[in-house]
Amino acid sequence: MRRVEVVCTGNICRSPIGEVVLRAKLADAGVDDVVVTSSGTSGWHIGDPMDSRAAASLARRGYDGSAHRAQEFRSSWFPERDLVLAMDSGHLSALLRRGGDGIAVPVSLFADIDVPDPYYGEDAGFDDVLTQIETAADLWVERLAK
Repeated sequence: MRRVEVVCTGNICRSPIGEVVLRAKLADAGVDDVVVTSSGTSGWHIGDPMDSRAAASLARRGYDGSAHRAQEFRSSWFPERDLVLAMDSGHLSALLRRGGDGIAVPVSLFADIDVPDPYYGEDAGFDDVLTQIETAADLWVERLAK
């Protein structure tokens, strides 16, 4: 079983959206040997559900994020993951610092450009982020299906 971790700041907006979408798209493609989880670079929201606006955006497109509970990424997880996907370049830098020179797992951006943080914006920002994540997830499904 391969393990993919999706990471943002507090694990209540972008990374749980990425987790839910990537998991659903992998299942739709018949890829059943990948476990997708998500976490944050901070512990601010440990144990909290995803932001209600993120959950609502997912629900409008047929996804269910209700089971999500926020957690903080731990450096000790690197050896247990096959791929770590950061939502923006700040998360990518934080993850690379945590892993030091000995990271044996690929750490990459989730999308080809930073996924913006919708937390402080309007509800529509969550839909925009979801669209960007869905597009990027399609590419990851292609890569992981091989």
